[in-house]
Amino acid sequence: MKIITDFLVIGSGIAGLSYALKVADHGTVALVTKRDIDVTATQLAQGGIASVFSDKDSFAEHAEDTMVAGAYLSDPEIVDLVVSSGPPAVRDLIDWGVQFSRNTDDKYDLTREGGHSHRRILHAKDATGREIERALVEMALKHPNITLYQDHIAVDLITEAKVLHEPLKQNRCLGAYILDKSNHEVNAFGARFTVLATGGAGKVYLYTCNPDIATGDGVAIGWRAGADVANMEFMQFHPTTLYHPHAKSFLISEAVRGEGGILKRADGYAFMVDYHHLKDLAPRDIVARAIDSEMKKSGDNSVFLDITHKGADFIKHHFPMIYETCLSYGIDMTKEPIPVVPATHYLCGGLRSDKDGETNINNLFAIGEVACTGLHGANRLASNSLLEGVVFAKRAADLCLSRLDEECPQNPPIPQWDCGNARDSDEEVIVAHNWDEIRRCMWSYVGIVRSDKRLQRAMNRIELIQKEIDEYYWDFKLTSDLIELRNITTVARLIVQSALSRHESRGLHYTIDHPERDDEHFQHDTIIPGAPFQAPE
Repeated sequence: MKIITDFLVIGSGIAGLSYALKVADHGTVALVTKRDIDVTATQLAQGGIASVFSDKDSFAEHAEDTMVAGAYLSDPEIVDLVVSSGPPAVRDLIDWGVQFSRNTDDKYDLTREGGHSHRRILHAKDATGREIERALVEMALKHPNITLYQDHIAVDLITEAKVLHEPLKQNRCLGAYILDKSNHEVNAFGARFTVLATGGAGKVYLYTCNPDIATGDGVAIGWRAGADVANMEFMQFHPTTLYHPHAKSFLISEAVRGEGGILKRADGYAFMVDYHHLKDLAPRDIVARAIDSEMKKSGDNSVFLDITHKGADFIKHHFPMIYETCLSYGIDMTKEPIPVVPATHYLCGGLRSDKDGETNINNLFAIGEVACTGLHGANRLASNSLLEGVVFAKRAADLCLSRLDEECPQNPPIPQWDCGNARDSDEEVIVAHNWDEIRRCMWSYVGIVRSDKRLQRAMNRIELIQKEIDEYYWDFKLTSDLIELRNITTVARLIVQSALSRHESRGLHYTIDHPERDDEHFQHDTIIPGAPFQAPE
């Protein structure tokens, strides 16, 4: 089946929904999401959205905090653009019905997180993402021009080069092949504009606080189509996820430390004083490495986050969801510290996009965590991600709408998906085994602390697994698990390739073989060109 639309949006977090709402009055929108519409990383975001909303704060200070956190690898022009776009972006969310927390004087309750010099985080208690997702989903479901395709997963992009079977100097995106998981049918979606808003890639690693959908799909399908990627070595590990055998890496918001939470060893020693002058408010990369170091020295399975000194009423009011979740696992954070460990959290790299969210493939846009816009550099400043998503959604929408009146180039006919001689698989155990092996390999060798030897060992194993998957992929009919396995393997290889090429330690990339920052040789993005065009056999 073929489905033709003006705008194809793959992903239903803050970036995808914001873009869809911005363009829906001007054309038809196909909104594709892997599971239910609200199963997103946005839904899980606790802390908030960073923006200058106080007379005591300034764009210049927000920008400088961003540059410092990003180890001065961020693009200053992009940083200034995003920071200055913050207030109107937040007002868009408010206009769409997002209700941020307010003080008793009815002013917005601004909190602070690690790396920020001021209170500038707008939040909805400790469930900001859930409130944003609620409001945007309600708006999207009401709009007559937005058609929702739940339980659909993108397989590959459709490009002009692919359809014409020849390399083009300037390739153009024509849509995507998408698997309808309910009937196991791959449909061709043709679109004037295709937007990847698929989120991150935390599931490439064994331990993550990301939702199960975060398998790097957008990065993988974009790169296979020829889109460049950048800075894939910078995977952020959130310092504090709940350590409990049944918690599945529940995130403990950085706002807990922002409001006075103190990291301690099992013996009660507050160790962050030994690592950074900001102590518990140091940037995430430093805190994650500090925790990793303390756990390795002590042999303990976790460290502890203590906010009991703030009192029960304060804790229950500011962190109701975290309090109730911890309590459900037998941990009363008003009376005892929370056991925490680092876990994979946020991909600072991704598909390389410009100031309007467009990739090097015409009419293919990447917004949100799937994109590398130049904002985050070597490490994302807390709560800049929701801001980035909504800012670039608007910029991408504005550019697409400006092109609607242009004469549309004649598209070549889009072929239906051809499954060839693929058959049903009787070896699903291979998919499960390779899935587990990739994630364990990445956690063991490409984690918080790296080395040349570990990275090369990871690359050798990933290349073998990728060969196995490529052979398996073309022999059997597509399933969601097989598509995701192919994608996490592609993304894993891109991460390792990027890490091997950066012979320094900067931000989230720390290697014992090159422990110092090298501004002379490596103060630039790590760019991997999109996969070279391959004509079908």
